[in-house]
Amino acid sequence: MSPIRRRHLLRSLAVAGAVLLASPSTVVAEPASQAGGMPSAADSEAAYVAEQLAQLSVEEKVGQLFVTHAYGTDATAVTPAEAALNQAAYGVDTPAEVVDKYHLGGVIYFAWSGNVNNPRQIARLSNGLQATATDGGPPLLVSADQETGIVARMPAPATQFPGAQALAAGGSTHAAREAARITARELRAVGINQNFAPVADVNVNAANPVIGVRSFSSDPQLAAEYVAAQVAGYERGDGVAAAAKHFPGHGDTTTDSHYGVPEIDHTRQEWEAIDAPPFEAAIDAGIDVIMTAHIVVDSLDASGVPATLSRPIITDLLRGELGYDGIVITDALNMDAIREHFGPERVPVLALLAGVDQLLVPEDGEMDIMYQAVLNAVRTGEISEERLDESVARVLGLKWRRGIVEDPYVDVAAVDRIVGNRAHGIAAERITDPTVTALRNDDGDGAPILPVTAEGTSVNIVTTNTAAGNDLAGALRERGATADVIAAGTRPTDATIAAAVQAAGNHDLTVVITSNAADTRVTDPQARQQRLVREVTATGAPVVAVAARNPYDVAYLPEDAAFLAAYSSTTVSMRGVAKVITGEIAPAGKLPVDVPAADGSVLYPIGHGLTW
Repeated sequence: MSPIRRRHLLRSLAVAGAVLLASPSTVVAEPASQAGGMPSAADSEAAYVAEQLAQLSVEEKVGQLFVTHAYGTDATAVTPAEAALNQAAYGVDTPAEVVDKYHLGGVIYFAWSGNVNNPRQIARLSNGLQATATDGGPPLLVSADQETGIVARMPAPATQFPGAQALAAGGSTHAAREAARITARELRAVGINQNFAPVADVNVNAANPVIGVRSFSSDPQLAAEYVAAQVAGYERGDGVAAAAKHFPGHGDTTTDSHYGVPEIDHTRQEWEAIDAPPFEAAIDAGIDVIMTAHIVVDSLDASGVPATLSRPIITDLLRGELGYDGIVITDALNMDAIREHFGPERVPVLALLAGVDQLLVPEDGEMDIMYQAVLNAVRTGEISEERLDESVARVLGLKWRRGIVEDPYVDVAAVDRIVGNRAHGIAAERITDPTVTALRNDDGDGAPILPVTAEGTSVNIVTTNTAAGNDLAGALRERGATADVIAAGTRPTDATIAAAVQAAGNHDLTVVITSNAADTRVTDPQARQQRLVREVTATGAPVVAVAARNPYDVAYLPEDAAFLAAYSSTTVSMRGVAKVITGEIAPAGKLPVDVPAADGSVLYPIGHGLTW
């Protein structure tokens, strides 16, 4: 018996054991509804779901399965440009009309669709869309990808945390849980009640172009611990629905599913050992939603069908063997991994037949096609009404359990007291400071480069991320240093490299902020970031490289440059870096991933991290 089947059997036996403990001599209290009192929570949810299933038309039920974006900052008042975008995508002018036209079960906010300018605006947009949805229908699941770190939708002044890998480097699941709790509280304050986080992928491939620092660890058990902690943080109390992603595991690929179909060559045994544990941990923690991946895993389904459309993976494995009965949502349906191989007429139908419940973000102009395809499939019997009701019931049940049915609205006046408040900011610094990880600190002659005395020290900051460079400069200036910033981009030009070299001679310390400098396939094909660090270091000036993304950069940079892994370019991460550079705090982070050398051997193992 495989470990997966054994764990599923143990879950089943635990439930059966609880029933057997209720022996004839045991007095078992009846549910309150049966005893004549108030209905239990489960009874109330079941009653609501049954009532809605009886009332909703087939057209409305189909709409409940879709989660899509609309253009605009307001539900009903749009600019001509926003109206034109909505017309092109949906044939209507406003976000409210998009919700109404398709009887949507959910919406998702993005910066590129103009939804997230500031917290109060987001709250007003949420209230406006909920008013439309509840005018004769169920309320909305309002979603966002607020993973924190490099994937974050909430704008300032919302509290920013570093992402998953940084949190794991900090070594505290309690801190990871607190970061999720604060994030959930701020999301809920602006009307976002479904968050597509945490990432449960185990990043065992340093060349992975799409996951990287979004993953907690390359160790499955460590990743599982942090996934479980964040699920608890997001969902407990007045939290939000969390979504573990991307099942069955997107951590070992060199292809970005936004642009192609990744093929994972793990055997079934490797999948059980590497990819499954974080998803099992999420299920055990009570995860509300699991998001699929547009990946092919031959050992799980030999048909070559992406997991999103695979019944063996979604129904047989996830629901059957892992025992998961919550909502399954697709990854975005506008991604090339799906769109290039399956037309919009078949994708949503195949996904539902595979066992999926929610259909996320059709390509602009394809919503009509996808909606009609599902509706036709129900009318022709390809998708039975029972199968439709099964998914709709899950969606409605989640809305009930999350309190959205009881009160779908938020208090706009309260937003400023919650989002980005001082207590949350203090917590963010406390959680982030221990995540900064020192991997090297030797000038080549055995002398440490860090820390430096802030007062009177001149720092030359050369950065791939201008905002991060400015944040670091500001934090250093607060501590008494002077700082100049050169914006280099991820592919610095010859002129920029020359300017950085010249500036190194005029400053006491040069800090180079890298961003996936190890990635010479996509990010920096000519390895110009690596060249920049080499040439600046060759001047003999003290150099500190700071990885604002993957820590794998260290393997391709000079050994006589100090190296700090920040895993994040957020303001709070750059403040932590400034504290380490100036000796205000000692670096405390430990690598949560193995860092390979250029030849594939392990250069720095999980757990490595210097301090002083």
